[in-house]
Amino acid sequence: MYFNLNDVLLFVLLISFLMLWWNAQGAKQLALQAVRNHCKQVDVQLLDEVVALRGFWFKRNKRGSVVLWRRYEFEFTSTGNERYQGRIVLLGRMVEEIQLQPYRI
Repeated sequence: MYFNLNDVLLFVLLISFLMLWWNAQGAKQLALQAVRNHCKQVDVQLLDEVVALRGFWFKRNKRGSVVLWRRYEFEFTSTGNERYQGRIVLLGRMVEEIQLQPYRI
């Protein structure tokens, strides 16, 4: 059984795509857990239990290494009547910031 170069290239691309997808899912779970904890700290309710990727880019971290910067958005409520927007930014595997839209108490 012989493999030509196209088969090997296709296999490498498939494996690379799966590794990127797996890494992205881990980052999303990390962001979701950080948002859950933050919402619990400030006494608001995370709606839909989901964070949605809204942007990504390559940036340097504090050590100078190039890592993936990701911005996720989510919705929360403080009173149960209104929905507010929030966002979390990850730089690599570190939470860089969590911002909540001004809300009623």
